[in-house]
Amino acid sequence: MTFQYRGGKNQTLFESPADWVSPNPEGGYRDDPPAADGRKVVLNDTDHLWGIGGNQAWVWKSFTRGYNPLFMDPYDGEVLGQRLDSRWDPIRKSLGYTLTYANKMNLAAMQPHNNLASTKYCLANPGVEYLVYNPAADVPSINVNLPASTYDYEWFNPNSGKIESTGTIKAGNGEQSFQTPLKGDAVLYLVHRADKKSQRER
Repeated sequence: MTFQYRGGKNQTLFESPADWVSPNPEGGYRDDPPAADGRKVVLNDTDHLWGIGGNQAWVWKSFTRGYNPLFMDPYDGEVLGQRLDSRWDPIRKSLGYTLTYANKMNLAAMQPHNNLASTKYCLANPGVEYLVYNPAADVPSINVNLPASTYDYEWFNPNSGKIESTGTIKAGNGEQSFQTPLKGDAVLYLVHRADKKSQRER
């Protein structure tokens, strides 16, 4: 069930018997979507948020808050927009990048946990896997709350599509600081060392 254009309310969607819903912008679904609570499968669809719109940050914010981001791509320009408009490439690419991480992780065990990372954008299976998005270019480090153990990590650059650096951290119990090697927005992926082998076998 998608919001009723015009004048429909998201409350109507979440109180409906629908299994999945697609909201309008109210409540921050464009810029700062609330963490998904599991009541519904939510398709965060640009068609219902902008028409044609969105940006790279919207993809990662939606994904790390537990949503299924969808882009209404003008593509060939037959109905809306211009043919193969390159300004939408960052969205197209980041949808692919989030799919890569969805396949890499045990996604069924992951939930949004705003309180586990200083950026507030964190999809995690606490103690096992964490995917953290840093939308701010002027934040040189982020903090992640971890149980004491050893974790492997990687910094992913959504602007280039490359893993910029990797490493291992022996974390104490509590907040751990990670210095970003990137000047723009960045994605930090952490996986518990003991769970890495079983992850590769999936």
